[in-house]
Amino acid sequence: MMFPGKRLFAVTIATLAMGVAGGQAQPSGKQPKALLELFTSQGCSSCPPADALVIELSKNPDLIALTLPVTYWDYLGWKDTLGKDSFAKRQKFYAKARGDGQVYTPQVVVNGTGHLVGSDKDEIQKTIRQLAPSGFPVQIGLKEANGNLEIQLTPSSTAAERSAGVWVLPMTRLATVPVTRGENQGKTLSYANVVRGMVRVGDWNGKETTITTPLSATQAPEADSYVVVVQTDQPGKYGMMPGPILGAARAQATP
Repeated sequence: MMFPGKRLFAVTIATLAMGVAGGQAQPSGKQPKALLELFTSQGCSSCPPADALVIELSKNPDLIALTLPVTYWDYLGWKDTLGKDSFAKRQKFYAKARGDGQVYTPQVVVNGTGHLVGSDKDEIQKTIRQLAPSGFPVQIGLKEANGNLEIQLTPSSTAAERSAGVWVLPMTRLATVPVTRGENQGKTLSYANVVRGMVRVGDWNGKETTITTPLSATQAPEADSYVVVVQTDQPGKYGMMPGPILGAARAQATP
């Protein structure tokens, strides 16, 4: 159905990611290999297969997958109940940073760099095999204590010293929405790891460090978990654009 640009594809670099988060922070443990952002819409008839694929992939502990519903299809007769203008802006900034102008749904952005059709499972799996052999260059440890979240950042020996933002993303692990109008009228749609906001809690200078922020940064209406992302900034014509993702970690699921 709906691709404002071309319906295509193109994975350039990075990796893929997924995983449903939980309620308590993890001080250490298995690190994910990659992060995936699915830009989707309840008003997009092509999106439900991608939404379902994200739920399937979220069972893989090697991946973190996030759902970021956009708003630019709201005019078609159904206002996305999870959509945020800020997610549409983020998707457009990714396209400007890449220089290809490709903005469509369902679109997956992998590690802040490449993009592909979000329902293409084979291409996603191929991307994971080829581009995520060793994981992120920055390891993240999370610990909740005394009303704060402590974020420990440890670069690998191959990590270049470069600045990046440290972000906390509150999210809902599973959301279900009945759609009564628009192209998906009559369907009940489910989503995994729906992002509810993005809070920049600090900057990383490329060295081992710990950033402390109030636990309120992990909270948002209807959020029941969160992820932490380390992402570079890159200058562009329209200001600072999101760049490659250097690390990601999710709150540890409770039993």
